[in-house]
Amino acid sequence: MTDLIPALDALRALNPPQQPVYDDPARVDEVVSQLRRLPPLVFAGECDDLKARLAQAAAGKAFVLQGGDCAETFDTVTAASIQRRLRVLLSMGVVLTYAAEVPVIKIGRMAGQYAKPRSKPTETRGGVELPAYRGDAVNGFDFTPESRRPDPDRLLRAYYASAATLNLVRAFVKGGFADLRAMHSWNADFVRKAHVSARYEQLTGEIDRALAFMATIGVDGGEAFRTVDFWASHEALLIDYEHALTRIDSRTALPYNVGGHLLWVGERTRLPGGAHAELLKRLRNPLGIKAGPNANPDDILRLADELDPAHEPGRLMVITRLGADRVRSVLPPLVNAMEATGRKVVWVCDPMHGNTFESGTGYKTRSFADVTAELDGFFDVHAELGTWPGGVHFELTGDDVTECVGGAADVSVDDLANAYETVCDPRLNRQQSLELAFMVADRLSHLEHASRRAPVMPDVL
Repeated sequence: MTDLIPALDALRALNPPQQPVYDDPARVDEVVSQLRRLPPLVFAGECDDLKARLAQAAAGKAFVLQGGDCAETFDTVTAASIQRRLRVLLSMGVVLTYAAEVPVIKIGRMAGQYAKPRSKPTETRGGVELPAYRGDAVNGFDFTPESRRPDPDRLLRAYYASAATLNLVRAFVKGGFADLRAMHSWNADFVRKAHVSARYEQLTGEIDRALAFMATIGVDGGEAFRTVDFWASHEALLIDYEHALTRIDSRTALPYNVGGHLLWVGERTRLPGGAHAELLKRLRNPLGIKAGPNANPDDILRLADELDPAHEPGRLMVITRLGADRVRSVLPPLVNAMEATGRKVVWVCDPMHGNTFESGTGYKTRSFADVTAELDGFFDVHAELGTWPGGVHFELTGDDVTECVGGAADVSVDDLANAYETVCDPRLNRQQSLELAFMVADRLSHLEHASRRAPVMPDVL
């Protein structure tokens, strides 16, 4: 380990928040040592490529679609589950690309999202208090002392689960599964059956005609129509794991985290001068900052200065999670403060986390109407300020779950119990995800922005 990377013990001494308390520290060190010897999950050059794409998004010449599970589980590392999540994201990307007239950067919230911050360290049921479930990388979901015990060997399982997921995703996106025409066919079928807005039928009709025209004049598209670039991201929460997967790149002699292309620091860990910032500021990966409704512009700027002192294009993404009722008041000061520094970041809207509530039936849920309201506020604020709404960040699944209420399928509070499968936060189901893609596409199609006139090449569809 070189002096480019802070020592793990030094980071631990900063008392990073949201870390599990293990009962066998010696075993933790053994696991970290094993992780250090394992091959990289992603490559430094891939991270550089993503940073270059994000620089385009910061300049208003691309749009980010980031999505996936709230918390991945080891049980969902199956071909069918990964395929369903990927299909939803790729299908969403097709309509967004056509509407925005700019490339859409597709980033999965997957292949590493196995740990979750919690508001309380423990959970109590029936008078029994146990450690809170912190994601499969830490402990189990079953409410038993054995399951809830933080187990460092789960870090190794998280690595291998991430490797298996990335291996299959790479095969899918380069092996024909991502074919533009197949993804559009899936969207068109959704629109026909879901009773959504007539505007969405019009959009699918326009894409139909564009594809038919290309076929008529003999434009096959080749590999450009059949493959896409896809990136993996997760919250850099567990210091032991992220430190073990930080390596020195042989090309540049600079440190990269090889566990994901893009890492973000969360609402509960984005402390300037904290352990997470101390590690992430040294990485050459593109980075994200989550900003909630209580985000102070000064604090966000301090953290941005730590993570991006050189104002590097594509380095920073600010993911706002403000809530439908606060986005119009909280977002403008954040954007204005950042713009005043001259730093161009990618502004991304996470309309999920700020709109969570508990239903009368006891389920944690989100309202589709609140999600769309925050998205509308996000687009309206950027339109008023003359800045580019750079992307969206959704918690979603490819399954027909009933975890968020509303949408074209009209999921009600009484329906939540039918297919409530999340182990953490509620996710959009397949239909709700596609409906949101069309809604965002509609907003993008009405943007008056010079960059929308940039040509969209087939290989970025």
